[in-house]
Amino acid sequence: MHGPKIDINQLTKPHWSENDLHNAKLAVEFVQRIMNDHDFNGIRELFYGQQYIQHNRNIADGIEGVIETVSSLVNNAPEFSYDIKHIFVDGDHVVLHSHVTLKAKHRGIETEGFNIVDTWRVENGRLVEHWDTIQGISFSMRLYALLTGGKVRNKNSIF
Repeated sequence: MHGPKIDINQLTKPHWSENDLHNAKLAVEFVQRIMNDHDFNGIRELFYGQQYIQHNRNIADGIEGVIETVSSLVNNAPEFSYDIKHIFVDGDHVVLHSHVTLKAKHRGIETEGFNIVDTWRVENGRLVEHWDTIQGISFSMRLYALLTGGKVRNKNSIF
């Protein structure tokens, strides 16, 4: 099962430059493909040979660490999806504020799932670095985060 389709046109800000829009589209395409479409092979091809620094300490560094983590999550929750609520662009940094749910029936219900803020750094037209902040909204998601988090899989500072 695939997740929702992200409409970048509904999230675009009128003051963005052409470069801002390009950078926002990079992040949205990434989230659509990996988080909603679960297109792990497509993401692997897109990032082939490219350095990708991961600052979430629970995910191994590099794009393979992201794929491994999201793939495992999707195996446990095949309806997992991202609904982007806001996009902020500041030069080479793109920030997505999203409502993330594990079940399709919870999509759009603001008391379910996770509130996630992702930040990417763009270099030479590519996503090269990622930070995130994850907040469980419902009790079950807070408990899920507590039970699944904690193992350090990379040596990158969270800052």
